[in-house]
Amino acid sequence: MRTSEIIRLAFEQGQGIVRLAPNWVPRSFCVPGRRLKLHPDDYYALGGARGGIDERWFASTTPADNGPLTGQHEGLSQIVFEDGGATHQALFAEAVAQLKGALVGERIWQAHHGWPMYSKFFDNKGALPHHVHHRDEHAALTGQKGKPEAYYFPPQVNNYGADFPYTFFGFVPGTTREQVRECLINFSKGDNKITNISQAYRLEPGTGWNVPPGLLHAPGSLCTYEPQKASDVFSMYQSLTGDAIVPEELLWKDTPQDRLKSVDWLMEIIDWELNVDPDFHRKHFMRPLPASAVDEMEAEGYLDHWIAYRSDAFSAKQLTVLPGRTVVIRDAAAYGLIMMQSYGRLGVWDIETPAMIRFGQLTSDEFYVSEGAAREGVTITNRSGTEPLVMLKHFGPGNPELPIVE
Repeated sequence: MRTSEIIRLAFEQGQGIVRLAPNWVPRSFCVPGRRLKLHPDDYYALGGARGGIDERWFASTTPADNGPLTGQHEGLSQIVFEDGGATHQALFAEAVAQLKGALVGERIWQAHHGWPMYSKFFDNKGALPHHVHHRDEHAALTGQKGKPEAYYFPPQVNNYGADFPYTFFGFVPGTTREQVRECLINFSKGDNKITNISQAYRLEPGTGWNVPPGLLHAPGSLCTYEPQKASDVFSMYQSLTGDAIVPEELLWKDTPQDRLKSVDWLMEIIDWELNVDPDFHRKHFMRPLPASAVDEMEAEGYLDHWIAYRSDAFSAKQLTVLPGRTVVIRDAAAYGLIMMQSYGRLGVWDIETPAMIRFGQLTSDEFYVSEGAAREGVTITNRSGTEPLVMLKHFGPGNPELPIVE
């Protein structure tokens, strides 16, 4: 069956809501936290040289940048069309290119000619090295886009915090540029001690953080839901994390050829005022915000909360449908979703939250809702009489309903 036919039939079958296959991504420098619901035998399904699988990407048209061993479609989501006993798949990126505004919405298509964000679960046993995502002007020098992102720590996948449930952000106010330069100069000498001049915050399930580009950050070991701009640009500034040495090539990742080995370049990437802002917590910490009056939502059988709302590049919500209830949910923009709890019905689809997934197995926990379907209203039924149905929803840039939060 031709790809274009698979895409057309999948869109029609779901009445504007397409089903997505699990999209697993390994990282050679990470140790899996084992909270992605993968079968215990499958966390190294791609082989030891590729490292453990510690990420699952959602609604992604962005290829993973994992070096020379990266698979052909690594990081790219696939839509699923089932016809009788036959299953067909096509790249979500090709579906976006074919369906255009009918899938992502005319506003997004006209502005971006694509789906300019994705989300993921990041699930590492320990902390990541202190690193930075480039701003647009620096990423453009290697043909990429800058990457703002946000974190939310779903309680459903954080029954334990693993080795280091704290995240370093930026630098201690009063830190000097000379102190940071010294750490970067010492990168190849072992432990460059860059977190000595940073500060860590204890991570709390059910909350999150906004992480603009240009901000140094060392994500902690909670399983993290990360909506973000469609980019995989980064540079590692910490040379030793736990007992693991960070390869020096990751310090120079996404550096233009004419700036290699330039500490001035590394300093230029840093948004200095952001990194030393004494009011950082107030400006970037996020607790869920009700999307409407709580008592009115509860009376209708659901609760809808914003969980990522401090960036215009993307936004995210957590939707809860109360046990045994059926609701119609309308949104002003297209979105991807991942199920976190319970089972039921989403439009024409059966939905469920799997307890364990084999590598390569299809699931019924991830979907993409077109703008037309979102605006018309999606009927969702929670078929459990005791357990709330919970899903996380990731939206593209410029969500018309996004609240303004200072």
